[in-house]
Amino acid sequence: MSDAATCETPLRTTFKIELDSKTVSIATVGQAYQFLTGLGSVEWLEFRSLHDDAVNLLTRAAGDAMLTVPATTAVRALFVAAKLL
Repeated sequence: MSDAATCETPLRTTFKIELDSKTVSIATVGQAYQFLTGLGSVEWLEFRSLHDDAVNLLTRAAGDAMLTVPATTAVRALFVAAKLL
């Protein structure tokens, strides 16, 4: 398992996403990383560039908490484009 997947560094906001009639809260780098990498690549194909940016920044933020702001921004941009927010 990647360090990013277990990282408990908080994001700058908590994302609440409705998925299969359930609300999923994403509050940490690890939760966001697991959510974005847990789904298959087909689900993110339309948003590949935004997805790759978000995963890259989350991976980097796992090692450097100063990068949580750009990581949060990248995750937000992806979720907005995918109409999850």
